[in-house]
Amino acid sequence: MQHYKALIGKAWDTAFDAHTCQQEGLPKVLDEIIEALDTGRARVAVYQDAVWQVQEWLKKALLLNIRLQENKPLTYPCPGYDKIPSKFEGWDDARFKEARLRVVPGAFVRKGSYVAPGCVLMPSFINFGTYVGEETMIDIGADVGSCAQIGKRCHVSAGVVIGGVVEPLQAAPVILEDHVFVGAQSAIVEGVLVQEGAVIGMGVKLGASTPIFDRASGKISYGVIPPRSVVVPGCLPSQGGVSLYCAVIIKQVDAKTREKTAINDLLRP
Repeated sequence: MQHYKALIGKAWDTAFDAHTCQQEGLPKVLDEIIEALDTGRARVAVYQDAVWQVQEWLKKALLLNIRLQENKPLTYPCPGYDKIPSKFEGWDDARFKEARLRVVPGAFVRKGSYVAPGCVLMPSFINFGTYVGEETMIDIGADVGSCAQIGKRCHVSAGVVIGGVVEPLQAAPVILEDHVFVGAQSAIVEGVLVQEGAVIGMGVKLGASTPIFDRASGKISYGVIPPRSVVVPGCLPSQGGVSLYCAVIIKQVDAKTREKTAINDLLRP
């Protein structure tokens, strides 16, 4: 895919000049990039050299694709009028079996999102550019924003919001690493990184400016939930006497926590 990078950069730098784009064969290139994102051969964020790195050129490709496409009537899974079709439009029984997915009616996944084998999608929404790893469940009413990265064997509970980001280009998407559990009605936005095995309790709101208070050390951090942390909503007192919202790391995941948050293999395809 890297050989398309220069073409995407050129189209972006020329402010999407129509003549240039058509001459360079950009529409076909964008179709191939969207297909690569859709099948997991490309990812907006990759883990390299012990850090998550954003591939800005793929975000540019997603934006250019929206600019290039025309709105058109959509029929699956319900009538609509948009530029981006459903990932599952035209799929038959054989295609679903090959993908090893459970997709409950009411789940909407936009083209250009990867959903790995073994996943379960309850009625929910997954935007383009997203990556969802093996055997993850996206529960009822969950909203997974554009370019979010979710690892394997995660559970995103009912009503959860996982924020998306296409712009600014350099901004990191929300990332849930493997084996993360997110409790009902939580919201994780603004590029927060939840590291492997963490458990986010019900109703926790996490953004880039949300204080994360570690009860064991007394330290406050921002933007990253450490591995295997158990996080609940809390508040910090201020000098003015007004308590301010924070997320509290109350402990590390133990056997009791895992018993409560373990995923059920019987629900997987």
